[in-house]
Amino acid sequence: MSVKFSAYDPYDFANRRHIGPSPSEIAAMLDTVGAASLDALIDDTVPGAIRQKAPLAWGKPMSEREVLDHLRQTARQNKVMVSLLGQGYHGTIMPPVIQRTILENPAWYTAYTPYQPEISQGRLEALINYQTMVADLTGLDIANASLLDEATAAAEAMAMAHRVSKSKSTTFFVDRACHRQTIDVIRTRAEPLGWSLVVGDPFADLDPASVFGAVLQYPGTNGHVHDFTDVIAGLHAAQAIAIVAADPLALTLLKSPGEMGADIAVGTTQRFGVPVGYGGPHAAYMAVRDAWKRSMPGRLVGVTVDARGNRAYRLALQTREQHIRREKATSNICTAQVLLAVIASMYAVFHGPEGLRAIAGRVHMKASRLASGLKTLGFAVEPEAFFDTITVAVGERQNAIIGAALGEGINLRRVGDDRIGITVDELTRQANLEAVWRAFGGTLHYDSTDGAEPAIPEALARTTPFLEHPIFHMNRAETEMTRYIRRLSDKDLALDRAMIPLGSCTMKLNATAEMLAISWPEYADIHPFAPADQALGYKLMIDDLSDKLCQVTGYDSISMQPNSGAQGEYAGLLTIRAWHLARGDTQRTVCLIPTSAHGTNPASAQMAGMTVVPVGTRPNGDVDLDDFRAKAETHSARLAACMITYPSTHGVFEETATEVCRITHEHGGQVYLDGANLNALVGIARPGDIGADVSHLNLHKTFCIPHGGGGPGMGPIGVKAHLAPFLPGHFATDGRPGAVSAAPYGSASILPISWAYCLMMGGEGLTQATKIAILNANYIAVRLKDAYDVLYTSASGRVAHECILDTRPLAESAGVSVDDIAKRLIDCGFHAPTMSWPVAGTLMIEPTESESKGEIDRFCSAMLAIRAEAQAIEDGHMDPLNNPLRNAPHTVEDLVGAWDRPYDRETGCFPPGSFRTTKYFAPVNRVDNVYGDRNLVCSCPPMSDYAEAAE
Repeated sequence: MSVKFSAYDPYDFANRRHIGPSPSEIAAMLDTVGAASLDALIDDTVPGAIRQKAPLAWGKPMSEREVLDHLRQTARQNKVMVSLLGQGYHGTIMPPVIQRTILENPAWYTAYTPYQPEISQGRLEALINYQTMVADLTGLDIANASLLDEATAAAEAMAMAHRVSKSKSTTFFVDRACHRQTIDVIRTRAEPLGWSLVVGDPFADLDPASVFGAVLQYPGTNGHVHDFTDVIAGLHAAQAIAIVAADPLALTLLKSPGEMGADIAVGTTQRFGVPVGYGGPHAAYMAVRDAWKRSMPGRLVGVTVDARGNRAYRLALQTREQHIRREKATSNICTAQVLLAVIASMYAVFHGPEGLRAIAGRVHMKASRLASGLKTLGFAVEPEAFFDTITVAVGERQNAIIGAALGEGINLRRVGDDRIGITVDELTRQANLEAVWRAFGGTLHYDSTDGAEPAIPEALARTTPFLEHPIFHMNRAETEMTRYIRRLSDKDLALDRAMIPLGSCTMKLNATAEMLAISWPEYADIHPFAPADQALGYKLMIDDLSDKLCQVTGYDSISMQPNSGAQGEYAGLLTIRAWHLARGDTQRTVCLIPTSAHGTNPASAQMAGMTVVPVGTRPNGDVDLDDFRAKAETHSARLAACMITYPSTHGVFEETATEVCRITHEHGGQVYLDGANLNALVGIARPGDIGADVSHLNLHKTFCIPHGGGGPGMGPIGVKAHLAPFLPGHFATDGRPGAVSAAPYGSASILPISWAYCLMMGGEGLTQATKIAILNANYIAVRLKDAYDVLYTSASGRVAHECILDTRPLAESAGVSVDDIAKRLIDCGFHAPTMSWPVAGTLMIEPTESESKGEIDRFCSAMLAIRAEAQAIEDGHMDPLNNPLRNAPHTVEDLVGAWDRPYDRETGCFPPGSFRTTKYFAPVNRVDNVYGDRNLVCSCPPMSDYAEAAE
């Protein structure tokens, strides 16, 4: 008898990696929602007029093994060289304990932005360590929890300077020693706002009375180290703002910006253990004087107390500028670089101040010995004072020396036509320096430069202490580091523990196979300004991923430069603006935006030099077409663009989207379609076919790049062909203006994640994922509709990939707020859905396709139990002021000691939906937000400060 084997479909297995419900579960869920089939549900949900005509046809999806092999083959086309190119990017060593327990640990990389502080205490502590590190090194009072990159941080600092300066000037000064990408991004930011730039020597060309601020590079891109104390004093005398862009490793040896009088310091913490990764992601920093903490863009972690008086961390001043000021905002920052900031902070914890100074000392010593050797060979080396970078005059020998260095496996930097720049870093070895000397025609040995003198003047040497908090002096044995990192991660609730059902945030699976390649040297160790022939693997990947994204969206070109969703919004609007200007339509500056839009939409439009005209929404959540048409007609001659989200911000496939596009085009405008909800469209409908001209794509949502606790992100933009010539340029690629990010391809090293996702899913798998995302959302809506009103549905009664539950009636009937529900969900082992957006007092729920029916049912059980507790309050069976909802979340402390509440411990601590043996307990009780804002502390506090509060 022959042996018979059961059928095995690897395609189905590939689908099941990302698609949570099994076939039998899908059938059961379809029965619950009342749909005969998955296709029938989609036909009932998505308007036929916008359905794409052809499927995504990419051939057979790859298995994990095939994808990893393909990634390996692609990686081999990149050449990992010793890049001594500097310009803000440096070789560094990520301690293996940090790589394994943070970068490669889903407890850290699948976490969401810490808007729910009680379940985010671990990453919040890591971020307050980061803020303390930055404030200490810069000598300023307060630092934020990271920005996107150094160039963006400098542009944000310029905008902040304009806002807080008392100067009436509209001119900003830029040190010519700034990195070129920083100058370009500042120029991009200034131009739409009507600000003028002066780029020059701050000691010769700066007139403080004529500017509202200045940015000074420290050390300069070509190595110069200057004391800017007198320059800064001159700026202050003219009521202008002084910004210093500083290398944090250099600041362990150099006088701090704060000591020089700087108002703002910016920079990148990349060289604190984060690979260059062809440009990102890296955590930039900003630190400011205390007087301007409320004007600082980005997120700020603060210290407060919980309901028991215990110390707790939270996002301070949580309603940030773009939400308060909307179209008047000077910043649209929404994404930080949390995962990378955590890594940088742990690098500082791991090494401590002595270790950081030792690393900086070794770097400087090697730079000094390199310079000494080159002088011995007869070359003129400048500057006299430097940290890690020197510039060598070589005359007509530039090409020959750079070519010889390439033969040695080393990249050197061209400076003009007759000089070469060299930057050493933590990875530079003695053999590398000897290879450089050979490239310059010498045969020196490292030992021959033993007498090289340090090149940091005594007047610029740092004398002030830093990183004095005990956390930076802990026992740094790997055992202790591993346990510390584990203790922090155990405090948090991430996607590796439970569903995170956040509307418009698409917290989906980040498959392990998709994450592996980002640690490979061929992707992690490529300098963003390396010669193009050293990054052919990156080019292949970026080209293929761009082609696939064009097929998904219906656009003709993609720019990978924006490194966040908000950055993508900004870049898309700048592209539209440039197109209008090229046609001579300088008067087109009006942007129509629905009032329900996310705060970054109007903020981005303002930053792009546009005037925002709000458009109303109808009671069902749709754009008010009559209002839109009237305002388009009113502003016809000046209409530049409209910004819409599809499916709508309210989680519905509007029937009017194509009409909005038609009206906009009829009046000469362009349509920006926000890609936040693309997870409901892939394979089913394409923004470009609906009529949109440009969209940003949140790769950290729809295409699996993990949130990492609030970053990294990637927000590339897709455009129609007529807009392609106006996409962001970059000096390192096409030489065109308009850079919006420091690196030409944004955070390129995380693109293998999205590429692997597309290759493993295939076109059919991506389409199936969209369908299941819509099924899961409709299943939740049906299961919960009798307990909570589902605010917005289509004419057929369906929702898209998310639904909004109205919890406002409970506030009236039982005194139960949306906050109470969110905190009670923590007791059930869930992160709360999106709260109070786009409608105050509601919950927006998005389950994604990754969640199984079992996990969704657990969530529904929790929500129904919460409704039952509210009913008990309404019926008088529970105390309206002392109940499980008001007291949530319950902690381990609530399991012991005295108990004076009118409900039992089990009811409080083990509600329906929670696990028994693996129950998640928040480490703190409900956090006191008001206390935190009134007593703002944003760096590591001494333990004694909280002794009284804890008593």
